[in-house]
Amino acid sequence: MSSSRLPSRRIAVICAAAALALPLSACSSSGDGATVKGAKLIKSGQITTCTHLPYAPFQSEKDGKVVGFDVSMIDLVAEDLGVKQEVVDKSFETIKTGADLNASVCDVAAAGMTITDERKQNLDFSVPYFNATQALLARKGVKAASVEDITKQKLKLGSQSSTTGEDFAHSHGADPQSFESSDAELNGLRTGQVDVIVQDYPVVQNWLKDPANSAKFEIVGNLDTGEQYGFAVRKGGNPKLLAAINQAIKDAKSDGTYKKLYEQWIGPMPKGADAQ
Repeated sequence: MSSSRLPSRRIAVICAAAALALPLSACSSSGDGATVKGAKLIKSGQITTCTHLPYAPFQSEKDGKVVGFDVSMIDLVAEDLGVKQEVVDKSFETIKTGADLNASVCDVAAAGMTITDERKQNLDFSVPYFNATQALLARKGVKAASVEDITKQKLKLGSQSSTTGEDFAHSHGADPQSFESSDAELNGLRTGQVDVIVQDYPVVQNWLKDPANSAKFEIVGNLDTGEQYGFAVRKGGNPKLLAAINQAIKDAKSDGTYKKLYEQWIGPMPKGADAQ
């Protein structure tokens, strides 16, 4: 499904306009794929993005389109390359291991994905584009400000599978119930399968915008894990696309676009969040 589009920040060179007198090196194609400004794309005229839905405010479906902070950021890359963005919903497991990128399912992974040394073995990450922390969300009345509090009180903890939040819980002695998606995790809390869940703070913050959630649940703990999100391309396979992504992040932070998108999708931007 196609993503929403932002107004162009600059005039893009569109490969499809072959009638224009462009240098041959600007856009060449082979089969169904293409090379645009040196960046390899699996389909001509588009950059294909793998993500895992839903994960608002970074990516979620609204009115038949996938929208969110990550989607808008990759739209900037698409604009620079003169192509459109197409979003594909995949398992987070096959995203973080590089399987989807290696199988040419997509050109870039954008899934609110934390940069880790383990993941770097399978993926080439962009520069960080978002500073992330974890939050503990619980039914009102539950007092557990840390994973240690949860284990001491023998509370049931939930986590999203294959995430750093789940890894953090394991590293602090907990054995959380694992849910396939963030929505399934929240539903586990709603139905009483678990007492507390660990999830990225912006995601929890977005959930609590819903009065039905804020009436029942509250953040009981903030876990500053020093995490940063990055976009990813195939390991060793697409340096020009990676460079284009890095440049788009840099430009967005310097020209105010990053702040605009942050406030649109996430909320007030903390000081220094757009530091280079």
